[in-house]
Amino acid sequence: MTIFGNIMNAVNKQLKPFLKWAGGKRQLIPALVSSYLPKKYDINYNSYYEPFVGGGALLFSLQPKKAVINDINTELINCYKVIRDSVDELIDDLKRHENEKNYFYAIREWDRNKDYKHKNLVQRASRIVFLNKTCYNGLFRVNSQGQFNVPFGRYKNPNILDIETLKAVNRYLNQNQIEILNVDFQEAVKDAKEGDFLYFDPPYDPISDSADFTSYDSSGFGKEEQIRLKKTFDDLSSRGCNVLLSNAYTNFILELYSNYNQTKISAIRAINSNSSKRGKVDEILIKNYK
Repeated sequence: MTIFGNIMNAVNKQLKPFLKWAGGKRQLIPALVSSYLPKKYDINYNSYYEPFVGGGALLFSLQPKKAVINDINTELINCYKVIRDSVDELIDDLKRHENEKNYFYAIREWDRNKDYKHKNLVQRASRIVFLNKTCYNGLFRVNSQGQFNVPFGRYKNPNILDIETLKAVNRYLNQNQIEILNVDFQEAVKDAKEGDFLYFDPPYDPISDSADFTSYDSSGFGKEEQIRLKKTFDDLSSRGCNVLLSNAYTNFILELYSNYNQTKISAIRAINSNSSKRGKVDEILIKNYK
């Protein structure tokens, strides 16, 4: 049995998210590890599942030996696979990018052109990393056609090429049993069994009708999807899995998960298209264990 409180001293500190991702949990990691993770989970034996992996902050903090990570965002998952399989080629491609406005918009335009599908996987991953590092406030947002639509960020010296982090992620993905999926969240957890630990960090329920200003995948994630996620949470609980979920602190989510252990927390949100809306926001942690 692993005590999570001791993990933070043993992990590889170089291993961290390679992208800035909306809803990322980096600033909450110490609290999550010390107070909210299951005690009856062996990080060296049982599997870890993260069906909405995003930037992977908790994954890279826990560094489990066996994991299934997933996201519906195809471009994001391509980045993980390219870092695992072709990190040197990715590093070489990232070296050619320029932090310049016209160049930025030319690269952003790729997914509006018919020949985009002919770009190789390394080029596509390099584009996403570059856009993420140089776009406004590190947003990843697409329109209804799935086209990246965040403007240029005007940063003086963005860290487009972080070789140390890319190499660390490459080693972790190759030296452990990490399965990388690009499927629906229910499909991603179909093999989870008793003793496994699952962390759900889905697109949040909007706190108001106008709050849901971004889309990280053109398919969307509304109330029906939240309800389907709750049914998945119930199913996993019946299998004996340890399940933790993050979401917005809204009446809808509170009522939906009223039969589970709930904790209100404050999180700092650094990503928002409106700078006045960045800062501390209320979130909820829901778990099926004590």
